[in-house]
Amino acid sequence: MKRFILIVVFAATQLTCAAQCAMCRSTLENNVSQGVPGIAAGINTGILYLLSFPYLAAIIIGYFWYRSSKKAQ
Repeated sequence: MKRFILIVVFAATQLTCAAQCAMCRSTLENNVSQGVPGIAAGINTGILYLLSFPYLAAIIIGYFWYRSSKKAQ
């Protein structure tokens, strides 16, 4: 149970990162150098948004799997 709680806490924490592909990175650096930092923040937020869906799907599948195994017992 402690391991499960640790995994949930670790998965729920949020880290700030600025990782993009090379094309996105060059475009964002160009926009920031021209004084338009809002685009960079928007793309980083979009990347994190897209990253969250596989984890959300895994959590939902895991929940239903756990629930069905409890009903089977």
